[in-house]
Amino acid sequence: MFRLIAVFLFIFAAVSIKAFVPLEDSEGKSRMNRHACYKPTGSTLEHKTSPRPYEISGLTENDLPAAWNWCDIKGINYCSPIRNQHIPQYCGSCWAMGTTSALADRINIKRKGRFPQAYLSPQYVIDCGNAGSCHGGDMLPVYQFVHDNGIPDETCNNYQARDGQCTSFNKCGNCATFGDCFAVTNYKLYKVGDFGAVSGREKMKQEIYERGPIACGIDVTAKFENYTSGIYHEFVDSPGINHIISVVGWGKHHDTGVEYWIARNSWGASWGEYGLFRIVTSTYKNNTEGQWNLGIESDCAWADPANW
Repeated sequence: MFRLIAVFLFIFAAVSIKAFVPLEDSEGKSRMNRHACYKPTGSTLEHKTSPRPYEISGLTENDLPAAWNWCDIKGINYCSPIRNQHIPQYCGSCWAMGTTSALADRINIKRKGRFPQAYLSPQYVIDCGNAGSCHGGDMLPVYQFVHDNGIPDETCNNYQARDGQCTSFNKCGNCATFGDCFAVTNYKLYKVGDFGAVSGREKMKQEIYERGPIACGIDVTAKFENYTSGIYHEFVDSPGINHIISVVGWGKHHDTGVEYWIARNSWGASWGEYGLFRIVTSTYKNNTEGQWNLGIESDCAWADPANW
């Protein structure tokens, strides 16, 4: 009997240790983003045929709602699904995930939430976009590529977490049976109209409120990787952007009044708040330099759908 109990305790301890291993290496560094998936090119790409909301709307802080979340607007979800860039193997494709997810959200908004829900193919961008690889990439080159060439649905080229070739089959393919696969030619391409960069809390809020989610860079730390829930804050004196996510809205804590961004990561639904996270805005502790929110307001990109 005592031997059985001892065996049980050993198994329980082993499982518990495995379940609570922190997402950091022996030196306390980030594990999931050890190799930064954001590789800035210094790009100033932009295509703008009309002023942005924050340039013409005349909205002030008091005109915007205290909370806005495109994943829940009066019970309607306009957000595209949570993704995991790290399966079936590791791939530093955050740049493709964050940008295409935000664009898909905006297509859903244009469709007013009606079927079909947009679910764009980041693998297509990896294979054909020349904007990055599984070793990292940049945001604005993605939108330039989609502006020029378009992007298909996920069902044309499902995510494989690898660098592929831009073949006809990889652009959009299907299979009739084992060993009988072929390129599809009659598939829809979604294109981007205007696109560009935005930064700063007030401009971000107006852009999100008027047009939809945006892609933004953050400084992933080992502590952030262990986030499970709540409103996140961490002091980093000089945030260095190394990861791309998408910001879908903002809110304010009903008790403390702390304002926060609502953002979507690409590490699967098992991470954070079902793949989402909340992080303080630059109003936290009257800070304006992004030292408490991993620099999330410093480097963002937007894109308007040209068709839907």
